[in-house]
Amino acid sequence: MPDLAYGGSPELKPVQALSLWHDVVLQSVRNDGPDLSSRQMAIMFTVYLDPPPHTVRGLAAALGVSKPAITRALDTLGSLDLLKRSRDEADRRNVLVLRTVKGTGFMQEFAELIVRSSRGLVA
Repeated sequence: MPDLAYGGSPELKPVQALSLWHDVVLQSVRNDGPDLSSRQMAIMFTVYLDPPPHTVRGLAAALGVSKPAITRALDTLGSLDLLKRSRDEADRRNVLVLRTVKGTGFMQEFAELIVRSSRGLVA
């Protein structure tokens, strides 16, 4: 029986999954939006899909990369106003990673791009 966990759609076959990802990446490249790296996108997905709070240390652990790698990615994401950093007032050693209005819009548009690209893939 197909996996109906996400919106009632049957599970994709591997070639369908690759085709979907190809189309999503291609459409993303063609858009006027920022051209984010896989690491930057993984950070965006984590911050926008997982419940807060998000810290540099927590993102590094979740993604299995170093804190400096997260910091470099956040520098770019911050300059694009897709995420912002703020010192944690409860524990000044922590840096919180926060959503922005522009970042929320970017992720909504990306989700819509995935939905549009997925139409017709699964029979």
